[in-house]
Amino acid sequence: MQAETRLLLDMLDRAFTGTGWHGTTLLGALRGVTPRQALWRPARGRHNVWELALHAAYWKYVVRRRITGAEERGAFPRAPSNWPAVADTPSAKAWRDDVRLLQRMHAELVDAVASLPPGKLGRRSPSGKWTYAQMIHGVAGHDLYHTGQIQLVKRLQKR
Repeated sequence: MQAETRLLLDMLDRAFTGTGWHGTTLLGALRGVTPRQALWRPARGRHNVWELALHAAYWKYVVRRRITGAEERGAFPRAPSNWPAVADTPSAKAWRDDVRLLQRMHAELVDAVASLPPGKLGRRSPSGKWTYAQMIHGVAGHDLYHTGQIQLVKRLQKR
């Protein structure tokens, strides 16, 4: 495996589940969050933790689909796209299922990155102006950005 691919996989891991020099990872930020905490909204019109988790899962799906060339429109299990709605009947099971969905989307993305031919990393995807490496790097940054939001929302709940 090429060094750049290993680095990108490491970045994805350190942003999502691994040990990050920056602190909490996305999955770490969700650990121990109850459905009630996940639904808490800091203000009207602001996103809650549950929505942020689904949004992160959606973009992992999108990047995986772009780097594999999959044309499976509408295949993401939740709607609407980008900001999928929380389950109609929020429950502990629904929350666990959505965290598992996030984990599954991450695992599928990691598998796709690991399978990407090394020469493809510097090429632009047919669907956009970014290279495959830039999209992979971007989705790791996206995880970190939303990890910070989740940590802030959790802290605001304690006020």
